[in-house]
Amino acid sequence: MNKKKIVITGHLGYVGPNLIKFLKHNYPDYELIGFDIGYFGTNITTKNILPEVLLDHQFFGDIRNFPEEILNDVDAVIHLSAISNDPMSNQFSDVTYNINFKASIDLAQKAKKMGVRNFVFASSCSVYGFAEDEDRTETSLVNPLTAYAKSKVQTEEGLYSLSTDNFIVTCLRFATACGMSDRLRLDLVINDFVASALVNNNITILSDGNPWRPLINTVDMARAISWAMNRNVSNGGSFLVVNTGSNSWNYQVKEIATYVKKQLPNTTITLNPNAQPDKRSYRVNFDQFSILAPDFCPKITIEQTIEELIVCLTKIKFIDKDFRNSELIRINKLNNLKNSNSINENLTWIK
Repeated sequence: MNKKKIVITGHLGYVGPNLIKFLKHNYPDYELIGFDIGYFGTNITTKNILPEVLLDHQFFGDIRNFPEEILNDVDAVIHLSAISNDPMSNQFSDVTYNINFKASIDLAQKAKKMGVRNFVFASSCSVYGFAEDEDRTETSLVNPLTAYAKSKVQTEEGLYSLSTDNFIVTCLRFATACGMSDRLRLDLVINDFVASALVNNNITILSDGNPWRPLINTVDMARAISWAMNRNVSNGGSFLVVNTGSNSWNYQVKEIATYVKKQLPNTTITLNPNAQPDKRSYRVNFDQFSILAPDFCPKITIEQTIEELIVCLTKIKFIDKDFRNSELIRINKLNNLKNSNSINENLTWIK
């Protein structure tokens, strides 16, 4: 195996820990380099070692001012760095535009200039917005409804013009992430439901439960990323947008709650039948990914994901009934940093 040099941005978030462990285990000879601003670095939710000890190099910095020299002799860039969900992007819309779009394109331009071979962009199925008529494929019209989703579409479009046979771009339109992580988030649908069922014996669904969500475990996200970082032009072309997940993981929100209740039977499920229709509802077709990357398709089931969350949350003695006001909700962490004058309105560290 040829030794490769990989830069991962935004690895101090939710997806990064499992990605780092997966890459280190499966590609032990690869040189792994992390770059992150560190907003969520202290949000460790397990008793394990810091995931970053598995990296060969760790850099702290703002993606809006990425040092070009870090890309010297790098083979692939895995770009996770982003203002990563709707509440954060709605509150910090201008920052989201600058970080999620402008900084992403700037990073890609620098990577291309420095001879990086593969650029992997963590995009999102949220670009489909409200789409209940049929399963969305990569050729379907996008309908981004939030600043976060719009930034993903903009970046995909910007990356298209940069791609060549020597600069291979893969945009992974991920389903909604879920599962345990050393930096757990509870502002994601399965994670929220399990936590609430565990400590409150209740799952409250703010909608009528009918909206659709495709889901993917973060470990399966890591598997997809590992395929993309080694992808050749012959497998998908110099520029590829691909829905990343599994057809079997398209669920209505009320179905997800039912799966949780099966493992925590004392849970009550509360629906809101009079709620306004959720504007984010979409089913996604993942056939293209299964054709291009048959050995890297998701393996983890919804039952396994829920079971692991229950076991791990119990192991760390998770008992916070008011967790939606905790820093396990990412917008709360950013607001706490801002209110303590650690970061400013532009989400820049105050020195």
